[in-house]
Amino acid sequence: MADDLSDVATDSSHYKPPEKKTIDEIIRNTQGADESLDKYKDFLLSANDPANMYDPSDSRSVILTNISLLVEGVAKISVDLDRNVNMDDLVFRIKEGSQYQLQLNFYVQREIVTGLKYIHKVYKHGIPVDKDSFMIGSYAPKKDLQRYATPAEDAPSGMVNRGKYKVKSRITDDYGHDWLTWTWHLEIAKDW
Repeated sequence: MADDLSDVATDSSHYKPPEKKTIDEIIRNTQGADESLDKYKDFLLSANDPANMYDPSDSRSVILTNISLLVEGVAKISVDLDRNVNMDDLVFRIKEGSQYQLQLNFYVQREIVTGLKYIHKVYKHGIPVDKDSFMIGSYAPKKDLQRYATPAEDAPSGMVNRGKYKVKSRITDDYGHDWLTWTWHLEIAKDW
């Protein structure tokens, strides 16, 4: 599946990610630089304290806990990933013409994550019909829940556009680390 998403363009600019550094390297290389930097280093050190982590027993740095489909005028459709959910069976059903967004709820712990992005490729009857990449941002580790919602989109309308779409999704970063890859389905229906 990773190869299916590798052709999704992320940015046409000539952006080069910063050199990857661990929190320890940042602290060692900036000792005595200035007061605000010292405060930031103290914050980074406290982020690696197990008491300040979402789940100290989890070795991952990015932990996706919930995926929601936010549909205008309707309560959100949500899937809690803390339970053992077969993500390939996820089906979000919405009415044609509805405006919707995908919301990701996640934690960042253990290390700084730069250039976190969500990419997806959409298929109907096995034929690719859409692909996109959304920049989520860069995050220092902390215990707080992070949220990201994709820009609002209008579901297609009309009989030809109704049906089930297969969506292959990935959360990755500047360094190509695959934090999570999953498949889900979006069903466009005439009515709720």
